[in-house]
Amino acid sequence: MLCQECRKNEATIHIIKSSDGKQTELFLCEHCAHDRDELDFSYEPKFSLHQLFAGLLNQNLFNNREASSFPGLQCPSCGLTFAQFSQVGRLGCSECFTAFEEQLKPLLRKIHAGCSHRGKIPFRIRTKVLYLREIDELKEDMQQKVLNEKFEEAAVLRDRIRQLEAQIIDTGTVKGENQ
Repeated sequence: MLCQECRKNEATIHIIKSSDGKQTELFLCEHCAHDRDELDFSYEPKFSLHQLFAGLLNQNLFNNREASSFPGLQCPSCGLTFAQFSQVGRLGCSECFTAFEEQLKPLLRKIHAGCSHRGKIPFRIRTKVLYLREIDELKEDMQQKVLNEKFEEAAVLRDRIRQLEAQIIDTGTVKGENQ
């Protein structure tokens, strides 16, 4: 059978298309099928992870009208603008996290259920690590209270820090924790 398109070459490809309840058959040679883009049978997704990230970011921006106006926002290290980032979904360098921090927080909360990555903690030292993290956060809060001259609130934080430090035993365990 000859190709229905060029009517010169032997038809080697048989295509059956079904749309709106009607079936159409085509008998094409390889050359004509290629010209009509009938040989592209790839079902791989046509988007990357970066495009998915950019889509989520744009959705987040469109949901928040205030956030959609960042014309001058740019990373001082690599020069990537926030508009470019929202299109490609890929940050230029590690400094971009700091430059776009406020804009990224809602997106990261949506994706990761949080804004910081703390990694996994081995079960046997989990309580100690959590206590140490809380102590670090309390110390930062206490410093802010002292700078703002809120000394009574700083004293409450100091007492909590001492309480947590007293629970941590030098051997790496916490008082009252099963060993």
